Amino acid sequence: MDTSTTAPATLDLGVAGMTCASCVNRVERALKKVPGVSDAVVNLATESARVTYAPSGQMEAQIRRAVRNAGYEPRSAEQAQQEDLSPWAGFAPVALGLLLSLPLVVPMVGDLAGKHWMLPAWLQFVLATPVQFILGARFYKAGWHALKAGTGNMDLLVAIGTSAGWGLSMWLWLAQGHEHLYFEASAVVVTLVLLGKWLEARAKRQTTTAIRALQALRPEIAHVILRSGGEADLPLAEVLAGDRLVVRPGERIPADGVLEQGDTHVDESMLTGEPLPVAKGQGARVTGGSINGEGRFVMQATAVGHESVLARIIRLVEDAQAAKAPIQRLVDQVSAVFVPVVLVLAAITLGGWLLAGGGVEEALIHAVAVLVIACPCALGLATPAAIMAGTGVAARQGILIKDAQALELAHRVDTVAFDKTGTLTVGQPRLVDFVAAPGVEADALLAAAASLQSGSEHPLARAVVAAARERQLTVAAPDAVRAVAGRGTEGEVANRSYLIASLRWLEELGVPLGALEADVRRLQGQGATLSAFVERATEGLVLRALMAFADEPKAGAAEALAQLRARGLRLVMISGDNRAAAVAMAARLGLAPEEVQAEVLPGDKAARVAALRENGHVVAMVGDGVNDAPALAAADVGIAMGTGTDVAMHAAGVTLMRGDVGLVAGALDISRRTVRKIRQNLFWAFAYNVAGIPLAALGYLSPVVAGAAMALSSVSVLTNALLLKRWRLPGR
Repeated sequence: MDTSTTAPATLDLGVAGMTCASCVNRVERALKKVPGVSDAVVNLATESARVTYAPSGQMEAQIRRAVRNAGYEPRSAEQAQQEDLSPWAGFAPVALGLLLSLPLVVPMVGDLAGKHWMLPAWLQFVLATPVQFILGARFYKAGWHALKAGTGNMDLLVAIGTSAGWGLSMWLWLAQGHEHLYFEASAVVVTLVLLGKWLEARAKRQTTTAIRALQALRPEIAHVILRSGGEADLPLAEVLAGDRLVVRPGERIPADGVLEQGDTHVDESMLTGEPLPVAKGQGARVTGGSINGEGRFVMQATAVGHESVLARIIRLVEDAQAAKAPIQRLVDQVSAVFVPVVLVLAAITLGGWLLAGGGVEEALIHAVAVLVIACPCALGLATPAAIMAGTGVAARQGILIKDAQALELAHRVDTVAFDKTGTLTVGQPRLVDFVAAPGVEADALLAAAASLQSGSEHPLARAVVAAARERQLTVAAPDAVRAVAGRGTEGEVANRSYLIASLRWLEELGVPLGALEADVRRLQGQGATLSAFVERATEGLVLRALMAFADEPKAGAAEALAQLRARGLRLVMISGDNRAAAVAMAARLGLAPEEVQAEVLPGDKAARVAALRENGHVVAMVGDGVNDAPALAAADVGIAMGTGTDVAMHAAGVTLMRGDVGLVAGALDISRRTVRKIRQNLFWAFAYNVAGIPLAALGYLSPVVAGAAMALSSVSVLTNALLLKRWRLPGR
């Protein structure tokens, strides 16, 4: 099969059994060795892998086999969702380990109090051995798979270290007849590591609450109006686009669609972060997963299943949480050599103590402490845990972060460029003035202009049609209409040829303003956006009328821009309007004239963004339209308004689920906080080892203390990341 022109496929699967960053590297290497696999990203926090490959009939099976051959268990997404999510899930082995280890620890407490409570050697053996070889079997199994793969991991360190402690105790008991043994060290370390992994698993589940909360928004059934009459309750998976659905008060809306009958209010807070219910009437769009208020209504489904807004949101959040941030490359490089280095350090510790005159017993215990405290687990969790927590809490506030790279870059942004129409303004301009040339009937010209634009969805075209209908003018169907990108429209109405042109196109065509020149200056001075209505007459192109449009700033836009400026950010507004109109709107938004780039053609927006970047700025571009997509892609960070188009949303790294300019500051803020958490986590993950390994090697840490520190390192990294869940939008 020739896959050279076939679009790559993506497989998401669970990977059970990973314990540290070394495991992540091993699974990634195994997956990338499969012929046809172009990329593989493994996430320790979610215990999952995302594999991109050239499709073929055997590829999925080969990918799963590669995971299994690497020593891990491939799992489907459905199997992962069937896990027991109760708070005490998986605690039984920990509880048994604590029960068996506690009697071994009591003599240690007695020594501190000056009491000698040493248990008989045979009882220590009976208590410690099940912990070592039954409860600790997982470490031997995973460590053996790592050895077979020619690598090492946390499990291998724990298995070697605790086995050395247990073996030393057996030798001292059986060969030397000593009473002072180290069974408690091996048993307590195994128990502490199990306890740490259980606490870690609990914390991991909390980092994925955003995904589970979004998935829970899907109702299980829908009330479908049958074509034969009556209603039937069908599983959501059987609902088709085009079905008519009944939604009762208090129910979740089952699919995206259009409201046909009834009025209500809808709570969209879980999708957009908007706390107030939104009024919906006939013709309004409703989104699956939102909650119906007080009214019963009938809707027609337009998008179901994977095509719905909710499904796309879930995919965006999953994509962001599965991605690997650029800063993770440092962790990957360190973890690739971490375990071999620790084994060498443990050997050096053993040899150093022997050379220094310490006994075999003392040297071995210090080497065990080195093995136990050195845990690459915290390194593997530091970045993904923070990314998952940050993207999850952002999603609940209406900010969807598409990838980890956008999240990491956003905190460095120093310049924010805004599209004007629909981003900073309402995007629904009104025709505020229609000035006809002397001697021409204005209503007849307005009717012709509205007819020429009656098939267009452009906001200015809709404003002309609306104004004509308000005056009860007849709007006819035009002929041979052609849009000229960035300039205007031309076509025929009632066998007469017309153009609706921007002033730039008017100048390019060489059409004189004539008697309307003073009106052009007057209207531009008022900040209006102007279009010219031109007739292609026998004497050439003749200006017949001027159309003046005005838009309104979005509520809260000026305050949001002031908030960004207060953070030290440079602001730029990019507009296709003439300079006077753009500056007038900028003044209403609190922007200075020098912060305005006017008369920019849609195709040139990306060049303006690129120019800002070439001047050394890290640029975020905020837009909502199709013509903004190239600029969004050209920016360091593209931020699309969710009220805009799918094209803009796909081109952007961040999507705002409602048209609130204040969310821009929120997106930059959560990026800054998340990157700070990543750096804090990496610092502590490295600090535990940088400080702990020398202390253990010098004999200042016992294996028990080292085991506790190792468990604490992973839990502290996850707990620090979970603090992001308390984040709220600035000023809210």
